Amino acid sequence: MKTTNFLIKVFYLVFFISLTQVSSGEEPQQKILIKTDYGNMKILLYNDTPHHRDNFIKLIKEGFYDGLLFHRVIKDFMIQGGDPNSKKAPMSARLGNGGPGYQLPAEIIPAHFHKKGALAAARTGDNVNPERKSSGSQFYIVQGKLWTEDELTQYEDKQKYQAVRNEGMRLFGKRKAEITHLQQEGKIDSANAIILSIQEEAEKNIEGKSFSINEERRMAYTTVGGAPHLDDAYTVFGEVIEGFGVIDSIANVETGQGDRPVRNIEMEIELIQ
Repeated sequence: MKTTNFLIKVFYLVFFISLTQVSSGEEPQQKILIKTDYGNMKILLYNDTPHHRDNFIKLIKEGFYDGLLFHRVIKDFMIQGGDPNSKKAPMSARLGNGGPGYQLPAEIIPAHFHKKGALAAARTGDNVNPERKSSGSQFYIVQGKLWTEDELTQYEDKQKYQAVRNEGMRLFGKRKAEITHLQQEGKIDSANAIILSIQEEAEKNIEGKSFSINEERRMAYTTVGGAPHLDDAYTVFGEVIEGFGVIDSIANVETGQGDRPVRNIEMEIELIQ
């Protein structure tokens, strides 16, 4: 029975990957080749993220990426590049803040998620970038890890818990002064009653929201791996279709301060058919 389930998963994965390589319309999908000393990665750009696709193509045609580094590498997570300040940068340089001088609007599409090989746009955090705009040039390629079914279920539970906590903190902030005043007056029971009502309201507010990982994503994360905690928060605009071993080779290099490889990993990117 276990063997049968495994074969079904393998068949499903092969079928799924073949579908992702066919355009949903008649417009052909552009392919690119990222060349490194560790080998080459062939990548398919998605047509339904046109701002990111067209910008990436434009920068490639200009030779923007040639000679830049994969300046941030984290094993079992991702490899990141595209900072123009990384070109011939000394090892003491702080990298990761450079770009072409503009951002791109988010194109976060549920069909595109952080499976191994996903090409996505880097960005600054939600606290300074609530619209989740992308860097104009920096990108990352997911390595991630293989997940078990139990791990994914535990992750879903954690996401739900975090959502309740965040909502509770938001509601608490609105009534913090009132609660503090009651506590200072010694009306502890009244203050605790408000806190309990906030907890109940927080749970009610997220009731009905789904924190489950759908079957398509679950299948990918348990077969090829990935980084589900990034899903639906960053723009994924392409995927590696050849050269998965290159991702692993780069992700496994020795790194130093700021997760920068101790030996520079330069890239060249070109458009291919």
